[in-house]
Amino acid sequence: MKTRLIGLVFVGVASLGLSGCVINLGEGDSDWNHWEKTQSANRDNLTKLNLGMSQDQVKVLMGDADFYEAYMKNDKEVHVLFYRTQRTKGDGKTTKDECTPVVISNNAVVGWGEKAYLSI
Repeated sequence: MKTRLIGLVFVGVASLGLSGCVINLGEGDSDWNHWEKTQSANRDNLTKLNLGMSQDQVKVLMGDADFYEAYMKNDKEVHVLFYRTQRTKGDGKTTKDECTPVVISNNAVVGWGEKAYLSI
C-alpha cells in the first residue's frame, strides 16, 4: 500500500511538473507554406495571362493584387497590379521587389514583368 501511494504521489508531481511543457514544432513553416503556395499559384497564373485581357479578367485569374498603382499618362489610365512571385526576405512581409507587375492601360493588359513596368 505504501509503495502504491508513493507511486501515485510521484506520478502526480511529475504530471504537474510536465504539464507546462509544450513543444511547438513547425509554426514558422506554416507561414512559409502559405507564401510558397501563393507565389507558386501566382507564377502559374502569370503564364495564363494574355495581352489585351481586361482588368476584371486579370483579377478573376490572379485574385487581389498585393500592391496597386494607378495614374494617367498621355490621357490614358494606367493600372499596375503587383503579385507576389518570389521571396527575397524571410520576414513575413511582402514588398514590391518580391512581386511581378501586371501593367494595364485603358483596361487592357499591355504587359507584365519588370520590362513592361519600366517601359510605362
